[in-house]
Amino acid sequence: MGKRRHRKSNFQQLKNLQSNGEIQKTTRAKMKGVLIASEASEVLFYWSDEEFQANLRQRYGSTEHEQGPSFADSINTLFAPLLISCVTILDKLKDMYTCFTTENGHICVLHLFGECMFIAVNGDGEESEDDLRRKLYVLKRLCEAYFGLVTIDGSLIKKELRPTDTEQRDRVWSLFQNLLLTYSRLREEDQSFVVEAVERLIHPQLCEQCIEILERQVVQQINSSSERGGEEVMHAFVLVHTKLLAFFSSRSASSVRAADLLTLILIVQNFYPSSSAVEDQNPEPTEGLNALGRLKISDEISVPQREGVLISSGNVGVDMHIQEVEGSTGPEEFYTPEPSPSSTSHGAEDGSDKVSAFRFANCEVQMAEDSLKTLDTSFPEPTNPIRVFLDAHLREGYCAMMPHSMYCLPLWPGISLVLLTKVPNSHIALSLYQLLDGFSVVENTLKKLKEGQEVVQTLRSLPIMSDLRLKTDKFVKSLGVKEVQLQGAWHDFKIKAFSRSEHGTTADVLQACSLVKTQLCSVYRRCFLLYPIGIRSQLSQNLQDRAMKLFQEKLMDWKDFLLVKSTRNITLRSYPFSAL
Repeated sequence: MGKRRHRKSNFQQLKNLQSNGEIQKTTRAKMKGVLIASEASEVLFYWSDEEFQANLRQRYGSTEHEQGPSFADSINTLFAPLLISCVTILDKLKDMYTCFTTENGHICVLHLFGECMFIAVNGDGEESEDDLRRKLYVLKRLCEAYFGLVTIDGSLIKKELRPTDTEQRDRVWSLFQNLLLTYSRLREEDQSFVVEAVERLIHPQLCEQCIEILERQVVQQINSSSERGGEEVMHAFVLVHTKLLAFFSSRSASSVRAADLLTLILIVQNFYPSSSAVEDQNPEPTEGLNALGRLKISDEISVPQREGVLISSGNVGVDMHIQEVEGSTGPEEFYTPEPSPSSTSHGAEDGSDKVSAFRFANCEVQMAEDSLKTLDTSFPEPTNPIRVFLDAHLREGYCAMMPHSMYCLPLWPGISLVLLTKVPNSHIALSLYQLLDGFSVVENTLKKLKEGQEVVQTLRSLPIMSDLRLKTDKFVKSLGVKEVQLQGAWHDFKIKAFSRSEHGTTADVLQACSLVKTQLCSVYRRCFLLYPIGIRSQLSQNLQDRAMKLFQEKLMDWKDFLLVKSTRNITLRSYPFSAL
């Protein structure tokens, strides 16, 4: 963490600014929480465990049924001294704490993303500083996946995270609270989220056949159909729990980053929490199984040294945020189990065991397989498509947070087909990103100007300035009169930055540049975030049903095998990480 980690020389300063810190006074109950707040100490989002909520109700006299904004006020009261301290230290020292431990042992990790302060707290010792920091980066990535480029503008992301309408605010907060709970559950239960690598489920023949179906009978047929509503399928893949069975991208599609793919898997698991379904149907697990229907990890279970290998790939990465933290550009990786045994090796050689064509040698693992067969889970219903924002490398150039529509089609509990489509007006997102990127360069240049330097001359000397001006003029003109605010902001910037008769100060031009960026983000928001949680389906229900039916017919005889196989690699934590 470098110089931003614990710095004891300034710790007394922080404690004094906190006015003896409300967090210090909190009882020693289990205390887990995540908070997003503005620099003005306004709560934009929170999640906390039951112990933390009960403690706050006791402290501030709220009732058990008080949630939403009322409960957020208590959160605000608790964290306001800390937020004010951080802003003060940042203003005075041009730096701030990113982690500290309170006198009663609570770990508090902070990170400032733009104008939003992300805070994670743990009071039971189950999460380390690195775990909390990872959780904050995952939350930031989820915000980017749901809100896109709006996240780079402080005023707009505040409106998205804390809508003025109470019901809409509850929906947004509930969504992200559930996503955090799902992420925490997967980190505890699933090996792919422990090491943050995309794990593939390998059965050579089946995988090849599924990819062929995705290509010829799903992607090509949908993209050539008149019922697709202007959308085009870019990517399609089949998930078994969190394992990737088959993945296909159209020829014009960009590759999908591992961070994006892990985010999509997390979203699918939030829609259809497979482990929770097992828990609900099996409240009293058989001995040898935990409450989630998984094997208990113990010394009695023999663990092979390695059950899979790591395969390097240019498209899939190990860490969801490692490039942001360390600036590394290392190879991206899959964790791939060994291929399934061939049909000739299944069963007993003497033919005495003809009831089951596939059995485990370990009796406890066999119990896990049998428990899956006895489950009587209700069939999951398809959800409305949602808008997600993924990075894309296109012919026209790179575009961060390109809008896609995500269709999650459940085949059976634990097995899903996911379609990612290109939205009809996605070209607007590319233009907006390129303009925002250009104005960010201008903004950074202005911030580095020394007192007395000529602003207009400096801007004109920038290599990108001429091209940026032409592109912005063309884009503003293409929008017409419906974007009056953007037209006004761009006109004001041109007068202050390019006029020979008017010499704008650095502060004036910087403010005009910031306003143009805000208006560009506003256009992005109106184009792609009218429905922040769900969107109207463009692909006809007939196309979706046909795709589901194809895979249900194909995987009907394989589903039990796949569900069992997807849970076999649960002993990864017994492997030394150096071996991976």
